[in-house]
Amino acid sequence: MKTIKSILVSAVALLIISCGGKNQQQAASLQTPSLKVSTLKKQDITLYNSYSTNIQGIQNVEIWPKVSGFVQKIHVEEGQQVKKGQLLFKLETQTLSQDAQAAKAAVNVAQVEVNKLVPLVEKNIISEVQLETAKAQLERAKSNYSSITANIGYSNILSPVNGYIGEIPYKVGALVSSTMGEPLTMVSDISGIRAYFSMTEKELLQMKTEMTNNGTTASYENTPDVELVMINGETYPQKGKIAMVNNIINPSTGSVTLRADFDNPNLLLSSGSTGTIKVPSTYEATFVIPQFATIDLQGTKMVYVLNDDNTVNTKPLKIVAQTDTQFIVNEGLEEGKSIVTEGVSKLKDGQTINPVKQ
Repeated sequence: MKTIKSILVSAVALLIISCGGKNQQQAASLQTPSLKVSTLKKQDITLYNSYSTNIQGIQNVEIWPKVSGFVQKIHVEEGQQVKKGQLLFKLETQTLSQDAQAAKAAVNVAQVEVNKLVPLVEKNIISEVQLETAKAQLERAKSNYSSITANIGYSNILSPVNGYIGEIPYKVGALVSSTMGEPLTMVSDISGIRAYFSMTEKELLQMKTEMTNNGTTASYENTPDVELVMINGETYPQKGKIAMVNNIINPSTGSVTLRADFDNPNLLLSSGSTGTIKVPSTYEATFVIPQFATIDLQGTKMVYVLNDDNTVNTKPLKIVAQTDTQFIVNEGLEEGKSIVTEGVSKLKDGQTINPVKQ
């Protein structure tokens, strides 16, 4: 009987010990969370800063009359392509033609007077002074005639550049002059376009720093190629080059103006359009850390690094740039190490985890 009791007591004890062991294992398992980790690997990454831009043609030339007159004929249509030297407008010159005839007659009269006085001076009949006075009157008459004929020439208004005609607000019969409120038209050369944009003093300094770090001087000749996002959201197929950097900081806005030039072989872009300029920044041999894998400790971003014994410790990050979802880090981490990428808000230094490789 005692033997049976001993057997029962031993069985119960073993059962209790077994259950206790399982509970301890379950408790230990609950205290050691299984969390995803990611192995660190250096990589090159290019980020883009975006700036609103105003697009202009290579040349936008306003056409103004040099003389007053009525528009006699318009030789072009709005939107028409024109060549340099092509006739655009013809102004009425009837009055100027009459003035030219009178001025020409005055030149002839003055010439006759000079011709008459020359032999008299040679014979000492009259003084040299009278002849010089007559010659001066002749030159004055010639100058007046030349001025009038030049104004007649100005009545033919020519295109100063190759380009496209803009709006023509004045029609045949309109009286125009150099003092009117708006030009006769505008000729725009859009074989290439110029995109003007602004960046802050800090952004300009960052761009120059990147250029010097790459072993080049901080001048616009060494700036990277830029992209243009058109108003419809599509990227323009031609890449552009920064052709001007105004190094004088605007004291009111703290910004500087830059210009990027683009070829426009298919005339896809128009003068006066808007868009977005994207300026690249390339970071070489850096770590790209997802923002959700970081914690913030007194303003410093940190990650949990996995040790060989599956414990974790925080490491501060030196962030050089960021996107909406990532941090770009160049110091503070070691390639080949793993960082925890989930549940970081509940971790503590020295805690053990079950790493799950991604």
